Amino acid sequence: MAVAGVIGTELAKGTSPGPVEMGIGGAEAYVLSAAVALPLCFRRRYPLTALLAVSVLFFIAGERVPFAFAGNLVTQACMFMAIYAASAWSRDRRRMKATMVLVFVGMFCWLVYGFVKALQDDTIKGAAQGMLSPYVSFVLLNIALNVLYFFGAYFWGRTAWRTARQRHVLEQQAVELAAQQQANARRAVIDERLRISRELHDVVAHHISSIGVQAGGARRVMDTAPDAAKDALAVIEDSSRTAVNEMRQLLGMLRAADPDLDEEIGVPAIKAPQGGADRLPALVANANGEGLSVGFHQIGHPVDLPQTVSVSVYRIAQEALTNVRRHSTARTAHVTLRYLGESAVEVEVIDDGRPKHAPVGSRLGHVGIRERVSLLGGESEIGPRPVGGFRVRARIPLAPAAVRQKENSNDE
Repeated sequence: MAVAGVIGTELAKGTSPGPVEMGIGGAEAYVLSAAVALPLCFRRRYPLTALLAVSVLFFIAGERVPFAFAGNLVTQACMFMAIYAASAWSRDRRRMKATMVLVFVGMFCWLVYGFVKALQDDTIKGAAQGMLSPYVSFVLLNIALNVLYFFGAYFWGRTAWRTARQRHVLEQQAVELAAQQQANARRAVIDERLRISRELHDVVAHHISSIGVQAGGARRVMDTAPDAAKDALAVIEDSSRTAVNEMRQLLGMLRAADPDLDEEIGVPAIKAPQGGADRLPALVANANGEGLSVGFHQIGHPVDLPQTVSVSVYRIAQEALTNVRRHSTARTAHVTLRYLGESAVEVEVIDDGRPKHAPVGSRLGHVGIRERVSLLGGESEIGPRPVGGFRVRARIPLAPAAVRQKENSNDE
């Protein structure tokens, strides 16, 4: 632009009808023509400073070398670019607007000064062939051109700034959305790990605990009561097979939820029924023996439970009985299933024992119970009873909205 400005000044000099004033040393016009363009090198890093510098040099060139200023379009283009750059690249929008007001007021005051001087010197001549006088026509035409020139550059730059800002906002939103998606994916993985851990703990711990108790009993009576030892070994065999079946069922459920995919990867369909509230009597029957008497009582008219609720009721009772056998001195325990109309179902397991003087378990069973109940929007109570023994109680709502919401969240 500086080189083009020098060339433009030379061409304006060559086309001038009369002698021209070149300024100091005959080179001032060339210097000013180049100098007006040079601040544009910093228009992106320092847009407001570049605008002020170009405006000052623009004014000096117009006063010192009018022929080069009026006839050199490069000088006019430099001022236009400076206004555009300030409007498009300024980060501080308030300072930009203040600078624009300062520059615009200065330029239009200079324009008015030129009108006054032209009127005083009577330099605007014409044939007066239009509706208005030559002077009025000159004033209106120059005002219109300058308004289009200055405000056109400003609004064009502001449009570019808004477009860039919208693009930046969209990029930030895309980054935030990607981060949220990653966080949701990590949360989903953690939730799935917790669910798998809870299911494995509930399925394995009960049967392994039963096997351990029966094996200990068989070892103690192996010499004195071989028949009792055989019975204990039969229970161990049955518990191990049940554990294996439930483990296969659980792994098949976790491996793939799509039947087509199950068939594709060769996983056989799981036909065995999953534990539910209707299987609590069988659970209680299996828990009896080896010094622990377990009773079962059902209160209220049975209702159809959602599968998630039914399985959770079974797992909660299973885990509570496992804890009674492993960590308590209890001799009796009781499981109560309460149907509270259409609103909720409650399962309660109580015993008459105290904690064994042995290393305490991992407490993962209690954590799993609380997690199950919380996911279904229910409430749980786990702790010692005032009259002695221990209580595990869980109440799960059956409200359609709540159940539907929980099932949807599990599906997701």
